[in-house]
Amino acid sequence: MSDNQNLLAEQRRAVILDEVRRRGGVRVNELTRRLNVSDMTVRRDLDALARQGVVEKVHGGAVPVVEASAHEPGFEAKSALELSAKEDIARAAAALAVPGSAIALSGGTTTYALAQQLLDVPDLTVVTNSVRVADVFHAAQSAGAVGGRRPGAATVVLTGGVRTPSDSLVGPIADQAIRSLHFDVLFLGVHGISVEAGLSTPNLGEAETNRRFVRSARRVVVVADHTKWGTVGLSSFATLDQVDTLVTDAGLSAGAREEIAEVLPGLVVAGESAAGEPSVAEKPSVAGRPSAAGRPEEDGPG
Repeated sequence: MSDNQNLLAEQRRAVILDEVRRRGGVRVNELTRRLNVSDMTVRRDLDALARQGVVEKVHGGAVPVVEASAHEPGFEAKSALELSAKEDIARAAAALAVPGSAIALSGGTTTYALAQQLLDVPDLTVVTNSVRVADVFHAAQSAGAVGGRRPGAATVVLTGGVRTPSDSLVGPIADQAIRSLHFDVLFLGVHGISVEAGLSTPNLGEAETNRRFVRSARRVVVVADHTKWGTVGLSSFATLDQVDTLVTDAGLSAGAREEIAEVLPGLVVAGESAAGEPSVAEKPSVAGRPSAAGRPEEDGPG
């Protein structure tokens, strides 16, 4: 890596976290050489990552934290991770939103970053179960016009429900609201994604609400940074054949890309092209999947 001495703290910590996860542990002296910084700087970075709960400090270095499948980090803890990757993903995913369309955004820190990019897409109707996502649109509306609605501003529908640690609203009220609606595109954040388990979350209520989102969407776009690949939460809520496109970042390994290419019709790798445009593998069909109205309900009335 060139110009390591000029890396920002966020970038250094992203590199360190990636090394810890990829290798199963790192030593301080290895990181000082890798990043061309002092021992003290590396130790401060490890302290910061340990406070976020993503690494465990051991004598002379750090190892990854092995999370239980039911562990659900809060919004603030997740928002500090993979910031650059989430921004790249958000910009690439926003390009998939068509002006005037009806879209849904699930909860999560990546969809929160996406919401900020969607402010410039005119005349959207946005349905979300994320308090944070709704706040993005409402704040922009308040700042954009005095005494009236900002031209082209999104119409935002926030479902009700029970609030989770990630500031999503879930449960029967949210599920009932979503099941009566139909979306052109669902932008879905996930805790984990894998070939075997599909899309998963540690929160059982969120799993059911996400199932409702998927059933109501004509096209499903998953927005997830590379660290989500291979992670499995307590409850699976969708298989990969229910996903049309995955938008991820350039940190995704070559092996993972090969696996994804075999099971998903569309893969967008953000932040990789030298020209500033995302790399697209097998551009997904514009038509997407059949509408929700054309797919059978998988469970009984609820």
